[in-house]
Amino acid sequence: MSAANLFRQIAENSRKLKINIEQCQRSGYNKCKTFCHYLWYFKGGRVMFIPPKSDVSIKELFQNEMVLRHFISAVLAIRPEDIRTIRLKNTFLRRRYRKQKQGILDVLAEMNNSTKVSIELQVKHYAYWDRRQLFYLAKLYTEDLRSGENYDLLKRCVSISILDFNLTNRKEYHHVYYLCDKQGYKFSDVLEIHILELKKKQKETEVMDELEEWIRFFRAGSKEDLDMTETKNPGILEAIRVVKEINLSQRMRVRYEAHLKQMRDERAWKAYEREKARKEGLAEGRMEGRAEGRMEGRAEGRMEGRAEGRMEERRQIIRNMLDQRIPDQEILRLSGCSEEELKDIKG
Repeated sequence: MSAANLFRQIAENSRKLKINIEQCQRSGYNKCKTFCHYLWYFKGGRVMFIPPKSDVSIKELFQNEMVLRHFISAVLAIRPEDIRTIRLKNTFLRRRYRKQKQGILDVLAEMNNSTKVSIELQVKHYAYWDRRQLFYLAKLYTEDLRSGENYDLLKRCVSISILDFNLTNRKEYHHVYYLCDKQGYKFSDVLEIHILELKKKQKETEVMDELEEWIRFFRAGSKEDLDMTETKNPGILEAIRVVKEINLSQRMRVRYEAHLKQMRDERAWKAYEREKARKEGLAEGRMEGRAEGRMEGRAEGRMEGRAEGRMEERRQIIRNMLDQRIPDQEILRLSGCSEEELKDIKG
């Protein structure tokens, strides 16, 4: 397919893409940035889309102050104007000594010089995820306090987790956790955890609140989903613009491809380790079962190995009888084996 035909096909498949084909033809396709980007990732009439709920998008999205400010205001249910200042911080949490576990966050910001907010995207549910969250929140709370300093320097810490899986069985998609007693009275507001579950079904209402609009944005799986998003929220409109820009960036696409490759490699390695462990466990179980069958014939052990052990022991006894030239009928009577099994042992 010629470059011109491919470019027209791209334009036809992207209805709302504003591309001046004649201008690209005059300037030369190789010099047209938009065309080169589309040519680079347009494969078989299908455009690969980097969704908002990817690690690549999340980090780029929250580098944008408007997106960050409006998202935090929606989650914490405060006005954007109440966030007077907001600045990004180093996502590597400080270690007090060399062997202490390093904490690394997706996004870390400080709001109004008094509240630290960590934002994390989690696509898969890992074991001990809840303890991991508490570990990061505790490190975030204590990292700024130096030896000899007063406790009043400790800042309020808020953790926001965007989950692409269901953590709870409850129908609500937004969960907020505080330090409270049994009656629900708050002990302190210095630690706060927000969890957004993207897989939960949203309320079927004509008018969405700001947080529901953000949930819908993060669930977008194609450029068409972004184009169909109707909102007046300036933060979401800016986020849509950023995601579209990410999908036009060759550098971001290379990062996303590398991220997908890493995920595929991890899945393949875990599958290999599981299969290897299964085979080793099965072999070990068979060996234990055979030994128990030959030595004691106990009821313990693995069922498959034990059965094989007893069968092998009986076949060896039958072979010994055949070596002693005991008649077949006598062997059948004493061993309880069938004529077919006896023929099989004879070979």
